[in-house]
Formats: sequence, structure tokens, C-alpha cells
Amino acid sequence: MQPQPLPLEEARGDGAENTQWSRPECQTWTATLLLGTCLLYCARVSVPVCTVSMSQDFGWNKKEAGLVLSSFFWGYCLTQVVGGHLGDRIGGEKVILLSACAWGFLTAATPLLAHLSGAHLVFMTFSRILTGLLQGVYFPALTSLLSQKVRESERAFTYSTVGAGSQFGMLVTGAVGSLLLDRYGWPSVFYFSGGLTLLWVCYVYRCLLNGKDLILALGILAQGLPMSRHTKVPWRQLFRKPSVWRRSPAPRAGSSTWCRGWWRFPPVCSAGFCLIILSIRPRRLGPSRGRQGLSTNGPTGPSPRLPHSGYRTITVRKFMQVMGLGLSSVFALCLGHTSSFCTSVVFASASIGLQTFNHSGISVNIQDLAPSCAGFLFGVANTAGALAGVVGVCLGGYLLETTGSWASMFNLVAAVGSLGLCTFLLFGEAQRVDLSPAHEDL
Repeated sequence: MQPQPLPLEEARGDGAENTQWSRPECQTWTATLLLGTCLLYCARVSVPVCTVSMSQDFGWNKKEAGLVLSSFFWGYCLTQVVGGHLGDRIGGEKVILLSACAWGFLTAATPLLAHLSGAHLVFMTFSRILTGLLQGVYFPALTSLLSQKVRESERAFTYSTVGAGSQFGMLVTGAVGSLLLDRYGWPSVFYFSGGLTLLWVCYVYRCLLNGKDLILALGILAQGLPMSRHTKVPWRQLFRKPSVWRRSPAPRAGSSTWCRGWWRFPPVCSAGFCLIILSIRPRRLGPSRGRQGLSTNGPTGPSPRLPHSGYRTITVRKFMQVMGLGLSSVFALCLGHTSSFCTSVVFASASIGLQTFNHSGISVNIQDLAPSCAGFLFGVANTAGALAGVVGVCLGGYLLETTGSWASMFNLVAAVGSLGLCTFLLFGEAQRVDLSPAHEDL
């Protein structure tokens, strides 16, 4: 008796498994992406580090300097979904490489172009918007890449390691950038961050990527991303479920937890708005064949467990969120009720440091829910989070002006953080939702 050939979707799913990185490849890419994230933030915070010197050279007042600083987020909000979709379709590593090449060149060329242009304020505002557009694709594409290339048991560690580059990047620019600014002037900070980014791009292109694949990806982009029947994600079925929209208002409140007006640096993503995706728990679109540890006992099956741990995946994710949102909110609340400088530094450091647990919680949970379209979903959540960050700055300023006290803002931070956390604890799940009755892997 001849063995029956595997259905097309199962064969494609097995092929996807074979494309996952080996242990040495994963280690190499993790270190490379850690450095890439570090350079992303080096370029991003170059303008904040140099704002005072640039204001003196160009004659900006506080409002004009604030316009330049805030303009980054208007561009950053617009390309999150696009970056995630492109990462799902052509590969996140290609999207990251192309965007890094563009923002690295723009950063390195900023001092020259700023001096050539007479309208310094207009140019720098436009430059920051363009930088936001280019950097907005990075984290959605990164999420797509890791969801496709990293084993499930290693995703949290890998994503957390790569995400730590954001803190390293701000430390590097704050330390090295300050020295360069003092000795050589503000243009040297841009040359430093932009030049290192371009060197990183050259390394990735020559050592880790296939040039033919990159050219092929550019060709696909030029053709408008044709979508085959077997690669479509059932968006209509997913978002038609009432449970998708029923609980979305509560997580929206959690977005202001990352109030940029106080943290003074842009976070990786807004926790509360990511919970819009993570807490909806849409039902599986039909019974599916058990594969990769997912049982067919009932329409949804038992919750998956992390290999080699014995704990349910969602239990681990929720614990990380308790640390990243819950305990962080406690320290933020305490920060508003202390008058000691040393105690304030301790509380602020603890609150900011604990937020990095989100890299192993909500950020990875998107990959648990829908690895086939993780980049797109992360882009949707991060877009909402970025918009909420802009609103949070205005709301924080209003509270400070009306109450004259920082405690009111920290109370708000703690309240909305707790609201977002409770929503995730009640409704968060780790079962895949990007499945249809006929497809186990879309």
C-alpha cells in the first residue's frame, strides 16, 4: 500500500519548521539583533541628547524644540502595521535590513543637510518624522522574524535579550554621546550613531543574508505583494467574533502606563494596547488536527505548555506581566508619595527596570497567539500604543498644570497599569487563534 502524500498545508508547515534557526544560528542572530536594537535607539535618542546645543545653534525656543522632539512619534505611528505585514510576507530580517540602511544614512547625513538648509526647523521636523517612519517597522518585523525562526521554548529568552538593546542603546548614546557632544559638537553624535548603523547593515548583508533573497524581496515589493490562496490569514473570521471587540475598551486605559512625559524615553511598546490583541481570546475557527502538542480534545483543546518547564505557557506570560505591569505600577505609585531624592531614584529605577519583564510577557504572547501573522498583530497593537504615548504626554502635562503635583500623574500611571494587568490576567490566553477548520498552519 502506497503511503498517502501529506496535504499541501501540512507539508508547508513542516517546511516552515525546517527553516527555524539552529542553535548556533540563533545565537548569532540574537547577538546581531541585540546590537541592531542598540543602534536603533542610539539613532533615535541622538536628537534628544543634542537638543540643547541644536537649539542654541539654530535659535529654537522651547516650543520649537518640543515640536522637533515630538514629531518622531507621528511618523512612528504610521508604519507599524506595514512593517509587520511586510515581515510576515517577505521576511522580517529583510525589512529590518532595508529600514536600518535608510535610517542609518539619514542619521549620518542629518548635520550636513541641516546646515545646507536654511529652514532648520522645517528640515529637522521632517527628518524626525521620516526617521519615525523608517524605525516604525523594526519591532513588528522583529516579532515576525522571531515567531518564524525561533523555537517556541526559546522565544521569550531571545526576545528579552534582543529587547535589552533598547536600554543599552540609550546608555551608550547618553554616555558616549555626551562626551562627543562636549568635545566635538552635536554633529559628531549623529555621525557616530549613523555610521555604526551603516557598518551593522554591511555586516548583516555580507555575513548573514543572501543577496539574491534580498533582491527577490525587493522584486516582490515592486510587484505589490501578490497573495496566494494558501497564505491568506482568515482576518474576516477572526475579527468577526464578538469576543474580539467586546473587551477592547478596558485594555485601552492601560496604554498610558508608559507615559513618555515621565519616562523620558520611548518604550518598546504600550502594554495596555497590546492587551487589545492578547486578552480577546477569540475562539478557534473550528476543530483542527492535533499537532505540535495541541490536542483535539474539544474545540480548543488544553492550553499548551512550555517544553521542559511543566508550566502552562499562559501562566508564565501572566507572571511576567505581574512583574512588568503590576510591581512596576506599585513602585510608580510609591514614587509619587516620597520626598527623598535617593528613595525617588530607587523607586524610579525599579519601576523602569521591572517594565523589561514585558518582553517575556505580552510581546511574546502575540507570537503564541498567531505566529503566522505575529508581525501584523504586533504592528496594530504598537500603533495604538504609540498614539497613546502622544496622548499620555498631553494628559501628563495637563495634570501637572492643574494639580501642581507629580503624585497625580503617578497615581494615574498606577491605576491604568493595574487596569491593563487585570484585563490580561482575566482574559489572556496562549492558544493559537490563526487557525481555520481546514488549515493547521496558515
